[in-house]
Amino acid sequence: MEIAASEDCSDNTQRPDSDNDQRVYLVPYRWWKDAQDSLLEDSEKKKGVVFASLPGSSYAGPMRIINNIFNSDLVMSLRKEDDLQDCRENGGEVSVSGRDFALVSGDMWLQALKWHSDSKNAMKDDKGFSAADGDMAEVYPLQLRLSIMRETNTFGVRISKKDNAIELFKRACKMFSVDSEILRIWDFSGQITLFFANGKNHFPIDCQRQSDHEILLELQVYGLSDSLRCREGKKDEMTNFSSGASVKMNGSASSMNSNGVHDNSLTFSLGPGEAGTLGLIGLQNLGNTCFMNSALQCLAHTPKLVDYFLEDYGREINHDNPLGMNGEIALAFGDLIRKLWAPGASPVAPRMFKSKLARFAPQFSGFNQHDSQELLAFLLDGLHEDLNRVKCKPYAEVKDADGRPDEEVADEYWHNHLARNDSVIVDVCQGQYKSTLLCPVCRKISVTFDPFMYLSLPLPSSTMRSMTLTVISSGSNGKTQLSPYTISVTKHGKFEDLTRALSIACSLGADETLLVAEVYNNLIIRFLEDPADSLSLIRDADRLVAYRIMKDNGDAPLVIFIHQRMEELYIHGKSTSNWKAFGIPVVARLCNIVNGSDLCNLYLKWFCPFQQAALEDCAASNKNEAATEMATSSNSGPNVNELDISSDGEIEFYITDEKGTVRNSKILMDEPLTISGDSRLLHVLVCWSEKIKIYDTKLSSSLPEVFKSGFLAKRPQESVSLYRCLETFLQEEPLGPEDMWYCPGCKQHRQASKKLDLWRLPEILVIHLKRFQYSRYSKNKLETYVDFPIDNLDLSAYITLGNDKSYRYTLYAVSNHFGSMGGGHYTAFVHHGGDQWYDFDDSRVYPISKEKIKSSAAYVLFYRRVFEELT
Repeated sequence: MEIAASEDCSDNTQRPDSDNDQRVYLVPYRWWKDAQDSLLEDSEKKKGVVFASLPGSSYAGPMRIINNIFNSDLVMSLRKEDDLQDCRENGGEVSVSGRDFALVSGDMWLQALKWHSDSKNAMKDDKGFSAADGDMAEVYPLQLRLSIMRETNTFGVRISKKDNAIELFKRACKMFSVDSEILRIWDFSGQITLFFANGKNHFPIDCQRQSDHEILLELQVYGLSDSLRCREGKKDEMTNFSSGASVKMNGSASSMNSNGVHDNSLTFSLGPGEAGTLGLIGLQNLGNTCFMNSALQCLAHTPKLVDYFLEDYGREINHDNPLGMNGEIALAFGDLIRKLWAPGASPVAPRMFKSKLARFAPQFSGFNQHDSQELLAFLLDGLHEDLNRVKCKPYAEVKDADGRPDEEVADEYWHNHLARNDSVIVDVCQGQYKSTLLCPVCRKISVTFDPFMYLSLPLPSSTMRSMTLTVISSGSNGKTQLSPYTISVTKHGKFEDLTRALSIACSLGADETLLVAEVYNNLIIRFLEDPADSLSLIRDADRLVAYRIMKDNGDAPLVIFIHQRMEELYIHGKSTSNWKAFGIPVVARLCNIVNGSDLCNLYLKWFCPFQQAALEDCAASNKNEAATEMATSSNSGPNVNELDISSDGEIEFYITDEKGTVRNSKILMDEPLTISGDSRLLHVLVCWSEKIKIYDTKLSSSLPEVFKSGFLAKRPQESVSLYRCLETFLQEEPLGPEDMWYCPGCKQHRQASKKLDLWRLPEILVIHLKRFQYSRYSKNKLETYVDFPIDNLDLSAYITLGNDKSYRYTLYAVSNHFGSMGGGHYTAFVHHGGDQWYDFDDSRVYPISKEKIKSSAAYVLFYRRVFEELT
């Protein structure tokens, strides 16, 4: 019986037995007695306090089941039996049945477990283990409610279905609900006696007092099968352990001392077939805790890390580290590792770890879904600080490289880091990369060598941005063409990257240039001309137009035509007219423009294709000869109708401001056109009458947004290699506007370029694939399929520090996220020797083929380094 809160006790509470392992187990009494009789002298044997349930007595009844419409409870009362205790202490024999159990501390349990597993004669005598492999002993948690009644030396036990999983409640029913036999619990741990001795306010800190009379405790049951074979005449419920193999809990070979446990390490022998099942224990979902279970299972199968926590790690806990958590995270994690690697255990409920996590990281409290990588980052950092061997961190001044070799500077940084940070996490999980910053103005270079715990690799699709712009050009026939183009540019790139990509997409001629503008409400609100501007200044909802203009006319002024037409409105039953802008503004060079008529022809030339489209629609609908002749005549000569329109006063031109709101002066067709001052830009307002109906203005009014994501639109499956992700991570890129760097040369914040290089690689390499994207307005998950190596991830070509070592890694665990951004589910794939992989889906654990390891759900990859010399 393990009491979940036994780690933390108040100052007035005496801890049972050991400072390192405060767990209490409920085990078969005979199993414990056999080990104690063999390991200890009579004078060293722990004295147990006996509590018994006597059927039919007035003060204690047998275990009984209470049912109501909401729940089912197992209820039992037990009283201290001084006569049985005196009889045993005086050397008398006590009749022991299958209803006798022992409460032992964690260290006592380990001691007995090792004695049984090392016993050469375990299968040869009546006290040996005769169970088959299918009757393997189990370790599983059980929640009970304890009531202490000091007046009568009794305590009540209530096991409720609402506190326990259905399967565990059924097991409790099978073990305890027998009315005809006396049930005895021999307390060798001192825990029950401790509760009797203390006042009602002196309970362990983490005990959950449910009322003035009840305390909710978590128990750990070991060595008791579901069917209780002792009722069939067999004396023991323990499974057969032989000394055929001696292994550590993570499967690596280890020696064994049959004299019991030393240094609080957890190493024991296993019988044939049992080694293959170690570590295949699930974690119960406590309510949206699949993210936590996924990360924990990956760490629980990390070589060396598991060995470390199965050894005497308590000696390295740093209780004085202000950055740590007084060792509580390390202890909770270590306790969980031991439960997951206990032989024959059933799914573990990580309640203690969850409570510690919520205490020190409130962001993970409650029952909301979280990110497994964020939990992993906190846990690795927390374990490091709790286990940091450095008690007093020295101050280390960071020196500038000053032209020194990279090797010297890197070693200096690493030495300074290790002087302040020294733990098993640093030993196993930390590497070092080189970071180079370059100022775009003064070209100042800054080089640092920083440690890393994991690599967060962007998916190439997440570093690129898809942008749609409309290119307006005049074709070889002199008519206007509107063509939308979608291009991909670096997300944190500059405007020059956009114009370069767009020039390639639209096959821009060597004698042409692009003038890009943003259009809003049929007006140009800005030109994008500075090539150094960040693309982050362009929003997805913006509408951009790129005008193709000849370079040889660069000295000529620009004219911007703004279209307006009269619209009739009905307000309160009355008709009223108002001028309203429409269409895309026209931009052109004023080359050889003498008078208003030239300006009109320049403008109407832009509208020719829209007139043709309108007439063709008319011909198609009317199917009459007149429409056909009109369509033919519209193609017979240049701008005849347009000139007629202007001469009839159906279209008028005015000099205006950039907003098109002020009509300064009307432009007459037969008068010279003059541009005042040194103005290089002329705004002209074009007012249309009813004749505008002969043009299909819809073609010139619709502009696509830069990027429009459809609601719940399913993007096509993308595929990319892990090496490509790494190359994207290592390539030089400009810092975002929110990450400006203070240049020591300029003495100002600059948007510097940054370049990362791998310098040192750790033994355990954790790679985080950045699938989740967040912005001010939206969040998104990338379903990109990443093709990652399983057996041979070779990073030799990416390591900057040259030596004669290879940098090959093999995959051993994957944290997966299935589903969408707002919900989804986390699982873990874990390698378990040979080609065998297992899927850890909360409490369920089942084999999975190697071919299914790679999927678009892969989120965090865990690699271990394969050490070998290069030949």
